[in-house]
Amino acid sequence: MKLNNAKISIPEEAPLLSRQRLLDALWKNLASGCATIINGRAGTGKTMLATDFAQRCGRSVAWYKVDTPEINLAVFVEYLVASVGRTREGFGVKTLLELLESTVEFNLSKLEKLAEAFVYDLEMEVTPLLMAIDDLHLIYDADWLSPFFHRLLNLLPAEVHVLILGRGLPPAPLWRLRSKQHLFVINEPMLAFSELEAKELFAQYALSEGQAQHEWQLTRGRAANLHASAIRAWSDASSNTKKN
Repeated sequence: MKLNNAKISIPEEAPLLSRQRLLDALWKNLASGCATIINGRAGTGKTMLATDFAQRCGRSVAWYKVDTPEINLAVFVEYLVASVGRTREGFGVKTLLELLESTVEFNLSKLEKLAEAFVYDLEMEVTPLLMAIDDLHLIYDADWLSPFFHRLLNLLPAEVHVLILGRGLPPAPLWRLRSKQHLFVINEPMLAFSELEAKELFAQYALSEGQAQHEWQLTRGRAANLHASAIRAWSDASSNTKKN
Protein backbone atom coordinates (compact mmCIF):
# COMPACT_ATOMS: atom_id res chain seq x y z
CA MET A 1 0.00 0.00 0.00
CA LYS A 2 1.29 3.46 -0.92
CA LEU A 3 1.37 5.70 2.13
CA ASN A 4 0.77 9.44 2.25
CA ASN A 5 3.97 10.86 3.74
CA ALA A 6 2.21 14.08 4.75
CA LYS A 7 0.26 12.06 7.33
CA ILE A 8 3.45 10.93 9.06
CA SER A 9 5.27 14.27 9.02
CA ILE A 10 5.45 16.67 11.95
CA PRO A 11 3.44 19.83 11.17
CA GLU A 12 5.72 22.68 10.17
CA GLU A 13 3.61 25.47 11.66
CA ALA A 14 4.62 26.42 15.18
CA PRO A 15 2.54 28.49 17.62
CA LEU A 16 3.30 32.19 17.88
CA LEU A 17 3.20 31.86 21.66
CA SER A 18 4.63 28.92 23.58
CA ARG A 19 2.43 28.20 26.59
CA GLN A 20 4.80 27.24 29.34
CA ARG A 21 2.26 25.90 31.84
CA LEU A 22 1.04 23.33 29.28
CA LEU A 23 4.56 22.46 28.15
CA ASP A 24 5.48 21.93 31.82
CA ALA A 25 2.51 19.58 32.23
CA LEU A 26 3.65 17.58 29.22
CA TRP A 27 7.20 17.43 30.55
CA LYS A 28 5.88 16.13 33.86
CA ASN A 29 3.76 13.51 32.12
CA LEU A 30 6.70 12.47 29.97
CA ALA A 31 8.64 11.55 33.07
CA SER A 32 5.73 9.98 34.97
CA GLY A 33 3.65 7.84 32.63
CA CYS A 34 3.39 6.07 29.32
CA ALA A 35 0.78 8.25 27.60
CA THR A 36 -0.91 11.65 27.57
CA ILE A 37 -4.26 12.49 25.98
CA ILE A 38 -4.83 16.04 24.74
CA ASN A 39 -8.60 16.28 24.53
CA GLY A 40 -10.62 19.16 23.12
CA ARG A 41 -12.89 20.25 20.31
CA ALA A 42 -11.64 21.73 17.04
CA GLY A 43 -9.90 25.06 17.53
CA THR A 44 -8.79 24.49 21.12
CA GLY A 45 -5.10 24.29 20.22
CA LYS A 46 -4.38 20.57 20.55
CA THR A 47 -2.17 20.20 17.50
CA MET A 48 -0.32 23.47 18.06
CA LEU A 49 0.54 22.43 21.61
CA ALA A 50 1.67 18.98 20.52
CA THR A 51 3.74 20.43 17.68
CA ASP A 52 5.42 22.90 20.01
CA PHE A 53 6.22 20.15 22.49
CA ALA A 54 7.47 17.81 19.76
CA GLN A 55 9.93 20.47 18.64
CA ARG A 56 11.16 21.03 22.19
CA CYS A 57 11.11 17.61 23.87
CA GLY A 58 14.61 16.57 22.78
CA ARG A 59 13.38 13.16 21.64
CA SER A 60 12.95 11.53 18.28
CA VAL A 61 9.35 12.13 17.23
CA ALA A 62 7.02 9.84 15.29
CA TRP A 63 3.96 11.76 14.09
CA TYR A 64 0.82 10.17 12.64
CA LYS A 65 -2.31 12.08 11.64
CA VAL A 66 -5.20 9.63 11.51
CA ASP A 67 -7.98 9.74 8.90
CA THR A 68 -11.27 7.83 8.84
CA PRO A 69 -10.09 5.02 6.46
CA GLU A 70 -7.59 3.96 9.13
CA ILE A 71 -10.46 2.35 11.02
CA ASN A 72 -9.09 -0.64 9.10
CA LEU A 73 -6.53 -2.08 11.53
CA ALA A 74 -4.11 -3.19 8.81
CA VAL A 75 -3.97 0.31 7.34
CA PHE A 76 -3.63 1.90 10.79
CA VAL A 77 -0.74 -0.37 11.78
CA GLU A 78 1.09 0.22 8.50
CA TYR A 79 0.92 3.97 9.06
CA LEU A 80 1.92 3.65 12.71
CA VAL A 81 4.93 1.53 11.77
CA ALA A 82 5.88 3.94 8.98
CA SER A 83 5.73 6.92 11.34
CA VAL A 84 8.22 5.32 13.72
CA GLY A 85 10.24 4.07 10.75
CA ARG A 86 11.01 7.65 9.81
CA THR A 87 13.11 7.90 12.98
CA ARG A 88 14.30 4.28 13.18
CA GLU A 89 15.48 2.69 9.98
CA GLY A 90 14.10 -0.79 9.38
CA PHE A 91 11.58 -0.51 12.19
CA GLY A 92 8.55 -2.80 12.36
CA VAL A 93 9.70 -6.10 10.88
CA LYS A 94 8.13 -8.23 13.60
CA THR A 95 4.99 -6.07 13.73
CA LEU A 96 4.33 -6.29 10.00
CA LEU A 97 4.98 -10.04 10.03
CA GLU A 98 2.44 -10.47 12.83
CA LEU A 99 0.01 -8.26 10.93
CA LEU A 100 0.40 -10.37 7.80
CA GLU A 101 -0.24 -13.57 9.76
CA SER A 102 -3.32 -12.09 11.46
CA THR A 103 -5.18 -10.61 8.51
CA VAL A 104 -7.65 -13.50 8.23
CA GLU A 105 -9.29 -12.72 11.56
CA PHE A 106 -8.56 -10.24 14.35
CA ASN A 107 -9.57 -11.72 17.69
CA LEU A 108 -8.45 -10.52 21.11
CA SER A 109 -5.49 -12.87 21.25
CA LYS A 110 -4.19 -11.73 17.88
CA LEU A 111 -4.66 -8.09 18.76
CA GLU A 112 -2.59 -8.57 21.89
CA LYS A 113 0.12 -10.37 19.92
CA LEU A 114 0.16 -7.55 17.41
CA ALA A 115 0.63 -4.97 20.18
CA GLU A 116 3.34 -7.13 21.73
CA ALA A 117 5.14 -7.36 18.39
CA PHE A 118 5.05 -3.57 18.06
CA VAL A 119 6.54 -3.19 21.54
CA TYR A 120 9.20 -5.79 20.70
CA ASP A 121 10.23 -3.70 17.70
CA LEU A 122 10.30 -0.56 19.88
CA GLU A 123 12.62 -2.29 22.34
CA MET A 124 15.16 -3.02 19.61
CA GLU A 125 16.38 0.57 20.07
CA VAL A 126 16.52 2.44 23.36
CA THR A 127 16.57 6.00 21.99
CA PRO A 128 13.86 8.08 23.71
CA LEU A 129 10.84 8.44 21.45
CA LEU A 130 7.66 10.54 21.43
CA MET A 131 4.83 9.00 19.41
CA ALA A 132 2.16 11.59 18.57
CA ILE A 133 -1.14 10.28 17.16
CA ASP A 134 -3.38 13.12 15.98
CA ASP A 135 -7.16 12.90 15.40
CA LEU A 136 -7.46 9.42 16.89
CA HIS A 137 -11.11 10.24 17.68
CA LEU A 138 -11.91 9.56 14.01
CA ILE A 139 -11.55 5.84 14.64
CA TYR A 140 -12.73 5.52 18.25
CA ASP A 141 -15.54 3.27 17.00
CA ALA A 142 -13.11 0.61 15.79
CA ASP A 143 -13.69 -2.58 17.77
CA TRP A 144 -9.96 -3.33 17.81
CA LEU A 145 -8.84 0.07 19.14
CA SER A 146 -9.41 -0.36 22.86
CA PRO A 147 -7.85 -3.84 23.29
CA PHE A 148 -4.91 -2.97 21.01
CA PHE A 149 -4.05 0.26 22.84
CA HIS A 150 -4.73 -1.18 26.27
CA ARG A 151 -2.14 -3.88 25.64
CA LEU A 152 0.26 -1.52 23.90
CA LEU A 153 0.25 1.17 26.59
CA ASN A 154 0.69 -1.36 29.37
CA LEU A 155 3.84 -2.73 27.74
CA LEU A 156 5.53 0.43 26.46
CA PRO A 157 9.21 0.73 27.40
CA ALA A 158 10.06 3.61 29.72
CA GLU A 159 11.80 5.60 27.00
CA VAL A 160 8.65 5.75 24.81
CA HIS A 161 5.73 8.10 25.44
CA VAL A 162 2.51 8.23 23.42
CA LEU A 163 0.72 11.53 22.87
CA ILE A 164 -2.90 11.04 21.76
CA LEU A 165 -4.83 13.99 20.32
CA GLY A 166 -8.60 13.80 19.92
CA ARG A 167 -11.88 15.68 20.04
CA GLY A 168 -13.28 13.27 22.57
CA LEU A 169 -12.09 10.84 25.20
CA PRO A 170 -11.05 7.35 24.08
CA PRO A 171 -13.11 4.23 24.84
CA ALA A 172 -13.73 3.60 28.53
CA PRO A 173 -11.44 0.57 29.09
CA LEU A 174 -8.38 2.75 28.55
CA TRP A 175 -9.31 4.78 31.62
CA ARG A 176 -8.11 1.96 33.85
CA LEU A 177 -4.63 3.12 32.95
CA ARG A 178 -5.40 6.56 34.36
CA SER A 179 -6.09 5.11 37.78
CA LYS A 180 -2.68 3.45 37.63
CA GLN A 181 -1.01 6.78 36.83
CA HIS A 182 0.00 5.47 33.40
CA LEU A 183 -2.31 7.80 31.49
CA PHE A 184 -2.66 11.58 31.87
CA VAL A 185 -5.12 14.04 30.36
CA ILE A 186 -4.86 17.65 29.24
CA ASN A 187 -8.49 18.63 28.74
CA GLU A 188 -10.31 21.51 27.08
CA PRO A 189 -10.48 23.78 30.15
CA MET A 190 -6.72 23.42 30.53
CA LEU A 191 -6.21 24.24 26.83
CA ALA A 192 -8.13 27.52 27.13
CA PHE A 193 -5.92 30.61 27.22
CA SER A 194 -5.63 32.30 30.58
CA GLU A 195 -6.05 36.07 30.68
CA LEU A 196 -2.28 36.47 31.07
CA GLU A 197 -1.62 34.22 28.06
CA ALA A 198 -4.12 36.22 26.01
CA LYS A 199 -2.25 39.42 26.88
CA GLU A 200 1.05 37.79 25.92
CA LEU A 201 -0.44 36.68 22.60
CA PHE A 202 -1.81 40.13 21.79
CA ALA A 203 1.52 41.68 22.71
CA GLN A 204 3.07 39.68 19.86
CA TYR A 205 0.92 41.81 17.54
CA ALA A 206 1.70 45.05 19.43
CA LEU A 207 -1.88 45.14 20.70
CA SER A 208 -2.94 46.46 24.11
CA GLU A 209 -3.76 44.50 27.22
CA GLY A 210 -7.21 46.07 27.15
CA GLN A 211 -7.87 44.61 23.71
CA ALA A 212 -6.59 41.25 24.87
CA GLN A 213 -8.79 41.22 27.95
CA HIS A 214 -11.88 42.16 25.92
CA GLU A 215 -11.33 39.44 23.31
CA TRP A 216 -10.39 36.89 25.96
CA GLN A 217 -13.76 37.43 27.62
CA LEU A 218 -15.61 37.18 24.29
CA THR A 219 -13.82 34.03 23.14
CA ARG A 220 -13.56 32.44 26.59
CA GLY A 221 -9.93 31.74 25.81
CA ARG A 222 -10.61 29.39 22.89
CA ALA A 223 -7.28 29.27 21.04
CA ALA A 224 -8.39 29.56 17.41
CA ASN A 225 -10.97 32.27 18.11
CA LEU A 226 -8.60 34.29 20.25
CA HIS A 227 -5.84 34.11 17.66
CA ALA A 228 -8.26 35.11 14.90
CA SER A 229 -9.34 38.10 17.00
CA ALA A 230 -5.71 39.16 17.45
CA ILE A 231 -5.03 38.94 13.71
CA ARG A 232 -8.19 40.89 12.93
CA ALA A 233 -7.31 43.62 15.46
CA TRP A 234 -3.76 43.82 14.13
CA SER A 235 -5.03 44.07 10.54
CA ASP A 236 -7.48 46.84 11.48
CA ALA A 237 -4.75 48.75 13.30
CA SER A 238 -2.41 48.42 10.31
CA SER A 239 -5.10 49.68 7.92
CA ASN A 240 -5.82 52.69 10.11
CA THR A 241 -2.11 53.51 10.30
CA LYS A 242 -1.79 53.46 6.50
CA LYS A 243 -4.84 55.74 6.11
CA ASN A 244 -3.39 58.26 8.50
